[in-house]
Amino acid sequence: MSLAENTINLNRQFATFFMKDLYFGIEVQKVQEVLRAQEMTRVPLAPVVLRGLINLRGQIVAAIDMRQRLALAPRNTDQEPMNMIVRAEDGAVSLLVDEIGDVIHVAAESYEPVPETMAPNLKQLVEGVYKLDGRLLLVLDTERTLQLQPAP
Repeated sequence: MSLAENTINLNRQFATFFMKDLYFGIEVQKVQEVLRAQEMTRVPLAPVVLRGLINLRGQIVAAIDMRQRLALAPRNTDQEPMNMIVRAEDGAVSLLVDEIGDVIHVAAESYEPVPETMAPNLKQLVEGVYKLDGRLLLVLDTERTLQLQPAP
């Protein structure tokens, strides 16, 4: 394989979303779909990050509040979260996010490891960053994110 072919394989595609002023990406292959706010059923005694369950065309899907997961301030009561449905080992899970972004392609050479200065609540859930024009794309580690223990 030539160097050019190898570089192409390292380029990645992400479905993006916003949480407050943070810009996140999940590998597009892990995202099933995105939806507007859905009716949710609360789960008694569930961890605070589990906001509830939604009915996705007959499939019961857990909804994780990413504001809680990332230890961010609660969303305004007039702001409805969006659902980013991701594929997990045990089935689909909804990540409740502030706003859905675009699907973007990023070049391998813009990748950086997680900065040492990143806040601990983010650092444990981010696997790396891409330096883009004017902002950082935080690559979310979906497996760690789906663990329901709250971020320290």
